[in-house]
Amino acid sequence: MEIAVTKARKIFAELLNRVIYGGEEVVLTRHGKPVAALVTADDLELLRQVRAARIDLRSASAPAVDDGTRQPPESSPLRIAAHYRPPGPSGPQRPPGFGR
Repeated sequence: MEIAVTKARKIFAELLNRVIYGGEEVVLTRHGKPVAALVTADDLELLRQVRAARIDLRSASAPAVDDGTRQPPESSPLRIAAHYRPPGPSGPQRPPGFGR
């Protein structure tokens, strides 16, 4: 449900009950644009966990090593199964006359 902030002020207790007991999400708008929301405490906790996981993933990326590969930190749960190797002596070989 979407509702203007000015109207929400007048019926805040009703909106709060709809969120807590009805499981609704209430989006508060100002000049027709969403600015905030009323959600359950459980949903808020889930949002916080998602944000923390995104931050953890961003901080898990390590600086590039000289050969261009990236190494995850030891504490990272992510592991790379393959590394990019640029074409060259050990890279993919083209058949004679292909692409020339």
